[in-house]
Amino acid sequence: MNSARATSFGTRGVTWVDRFGTWLSRRAILAAIKKRRNLRVLELGCGFHARNLLCIEDRAQSLTGVDFNFAPTLAERPKFEIIALPIDAALNQLADREFDLIMVISVLEHLVEPLRVLHECRAMCARDGVLLINVPTWSGKAFLEFAAFKLGVSPAEEMDDHKMYYGKRDLWPLLVKAGFRPSEIKLHYHKFGLNLFAVANRTADV
Repeated sequence: MNSARATSFGTRGVTWVDRFGTWLSRRAILAAIKKRRNLRVLELGCGFHARNLLCIEDRAQSLTGVDFNFAPTLAERPKFEIIALPIDAALNQLADREFDLIMVISVLEHLVEPLRVLHECRAMCARDGVLLINVPTWSGKAFLEFAAFKLGVSPAEEMDDHKMYYGKRDLWPLLVKAGFRPSEIKLHYHKFGLNLFAVANRTADV
């Protein structure tokens, strides 16, 4: 189910291109959760520095990050729970937990079995919980690969590990198959069309 990688994003540093991209992702995350507070948060593939989790620390009751390895300082933060495991192993460990917010940001494209991960994410979503997803688009594929392979301004190993690119016609059916109703799903392109952002709210009991 997981990628072939064995290190977290940002372990060896982050380029200015990736810093800008993650900043744009954080803006989308904050817009999606708006006035939500006291959240139990899970992020799959949160990265070495868990910057998405840090940006909503003041809105969270608890923050659970899953990735291969982490910056040592994160363990000192009282709200943080660090799970240094591949995603499939972590999901087995988290199967009986509930979260108000689950984030899968720039991760789904690395997974061999994205539908299985989305299905398990929905099962862990609390009633009125929300799943946020960011994925690269087919339109962005050429630009992202040029930036990585030709210009060297983005990690080539990240692009080499991509299993899929997404448009609305690719991601929407996966979310429906995972159990989200069409009325619960909102998709929009961002980052100049290079990425697709999904907000899936669990409002149904079934």
